[in-house]
Amino acid sequence: MTRTAISGTGLFVPADMISNEELVDSFNEFARRHNAAHAREIASGTLQPILKSSDEFIVKASGIRRRHVVSRNGMLDPEVMSPCIPERPNDAQSLMAEIALAAARGALEAAQRTPADIDGVIVAASVTQRFYPQIAIEVQAALGIKGFAFDLLAACSSATFGIQIGADAIQQGHARAVLAINPEICTSHLNLRDRETHFIFGDAATACVLEPARGADGENTWEIVSTRLESQFSNNIRNNFGPLNRFDPKTAGTPDKLITQKGRKVFKEVVPMVSNFMLDHLAANEIDPSNLKRLWLHQANINMNNLIARKVLGREPSPAEAPNILEEYGNTSSAGAIIAFHSFSQDLRPGDLGHLCSFGAGYTAGSVILQKRG
Repeated sequence: MTRTAISGTGLFVPADMISNEELVDSFNEFARRHNAAHAREIASGTLQPILKSSDEFIVKASGIRRRHVVSRNGMLDPEVMSPCIPERPNDAQSLMAEIALAAARGALEAAQRTPADIDGVIVAASVTQRFYPQIAIEVQAALGIKGFAFDLLAACSSATFGIQIGADAIQQGHARAVLAINPEICTSHLNLRDRETHFIFGDAATACVLEPARGADGENTWEIVSTRLESQFSNNIRNNFGPLNRFDPKTAGTPDKLITQKGRKVFKEVVPMVSNFMLDHLAANEIDPSNLKRLWLHQANINMNNLIARKVLGREPSPAEAPNILEEYGNTSSAGAIIAFHSFSQDLRPGDLGHLCSFGAGYTAGSVILQKRG
């Protein structure tokens, strides 16, 4: 069977950035206005007041200090509390394709490949800007790539799902090489009026070039030892937005059309699910966790990441063994693990083993065991 490699990665980060302090000031002003407007109901006990947020609360809960966003406009306005993104005409490039292309071009350059070398494009993300024509086909056309393209939605595991599907296509001879891209506009489904989630997401796009390992010659090439996917149904992270919403005007704008989650339940259920999933995958490949030089985990929150890393390694990991990028980027859904890999993989040596794992709503989980090539 053809062994596949990640021969290059790319990262696009929006120029706009929002600090915790800015986000907290906006949220607390919203909370003040809401509580003042509903003072009578709050006094009578029929309505709970909205509690203030703080930088200390956000850092302790998540490890996040700032996040990059595609548009600051509107996000910090207590009367708006959402990104204001002008709609583009049909003959203009979509925003999602725009950031996908920026990451894709970076990955192609790192892999020392051109669009002519690629036969497939997978745009894998937690949300999509539209259902059709698919964003992947728009990206394919913009790059002048022949072959196939399609979108894939697997929540925060979309990147690893895309990697496995792309690697499978190469192994089966359906493509010489595949671009797997993760344009995550996460602020589009962020509820900035919810204290428990208002700080979570940032925006970013990542991309990987997948090709046969034997011909891969990018400067930071990693051979895929094995991939594995898993899913288990759960309502604990949910977003009910969809085309059927418009048929019931009473609920079209309710909070469940943005992300909702039961954070404590997610933590309690996902940590053992993911750590066992990773350990089982390693065991199936006869790899002792002590042989891993690095873990690139989905960047959900620092407490979850640290606990999963501890369970997999059987000890407290060093920051270098399980790098965390939450402080700078926030949770960028499926792009997070790829940002960690992109930023913290070049220093390792040929033969070193690493474990890339993502996990998220669904629940979904994707595992990619990698070995650096010389």
